[in-house]
Amino acid sequence: MREWWIHVGLICIPLVAVYLHIPPPQLSPALQKWHNAGEVFHFRGRKIFYRDSYGALGSSDIVILLHGFPTSSYDWNKIWEPLTQRFHRVIALDFLGFGFSDKPRPHRYSIFEQASVVEALVSNLGLSNQRVNLVSHDYGDTVALELLYRSDQNRTGHLTFNSLCLSNGGIFPETHYPRLLQTLLKDSSFLAPLLTRLTNYMIFQKGIGEVFGPYTQPTDAEFWDMWTGLRYNDGNLVLDSILQYINQRLKHRERWVGALTSTFVPLHMIYGPLDPVNPHPQFIHVYQQLVQRSTVTILDEHISHYPQLEDPTGFLNAYFNFIHSF
Repeated sequence: MREWWIHVGLICIPLVAVYLHIPPPQLSPALQKWHNAGEVFHFRGRKIFYRDSYGALGSSDIVILLHGFPTSSYDWNKIWEPLTQRFHRVIALDFLGFGFSDKPRPHRYSIFEQASVVEALVSNLGLSNQRVNLVSHDYGDTVALELLYRSDQNRTGHLTFNSLCLSNGGIFPETHYPRLLQTLLKDSSFLAPLLTRLTNYMIFQKGIGEVFGPYTQPTDAEFWDMWTGLRYNDGNLVLDSILQYINQRLKHRERWVGALTSTFVPLHMIYGPLDPVNPHPQFIHVYQQLVQRSTVTILDEHISHYPQLEDPTGFLNAYFNFIHSF
């Protein structure tokens, strides 16, 4: 009997080892096209991927797009072309640890560092003295709030805001409900290394699918592109480090929520109300109570956590109405 279990173990060990080192999937043609259209710049020795498209003639307006967790700048692909028809320049980046950017490990990822990445990109593009419009989602909302804090405090190298549009970010710890896997990864130093290696496409697809509405689920190809972006440069292995942003939101709530409630920068919130991470009506009630200078668009009741992907037309209409209002 003992010999039988030894034989099973000898067979399983190499199989598990192979499984845990499955190479990342190849880029789809759509994702390859996105990658080919981008460039990289160096931030403290790390490569940061970004896209910078010139658009509308006769406009000097600039919009910068900040993506969410755990995806990438490709989240903006469905609204990219319409934005280039309205803005002179449309810019998006993959944060450090995301998408096509470097994913160092071990590394202490932080919202503060990601804000510095954005400032460095703006400087690299020669836009430090330009007024910029920021559109952010999820994780990007918190990065945007750190940038807003630095701007309002007149910190060296800060962005000059023309406007800020947020969308479905967990900016209030008291109304934010992370998924179970996120909680396990951010709080379990023992389990996290194992869980990041065991996370596979099926687990990822199920988790992402739960934060999309039932009628707005990604296609199989879109799920696969999200997974490919995550696996690029072994991004699954840094998820636990990046997820410390949830703890950072709680620790620095006064700084970031305070910036949001005190700023005079034009603000807007585009919100998918079926979001299980920032549920309706709890989230939007707190937002409207605390951020009284902001306007709000609540999209159709079946739109969830990724409004720019689930309802790109509704998202664009809300955003353009906001931009034209001031």
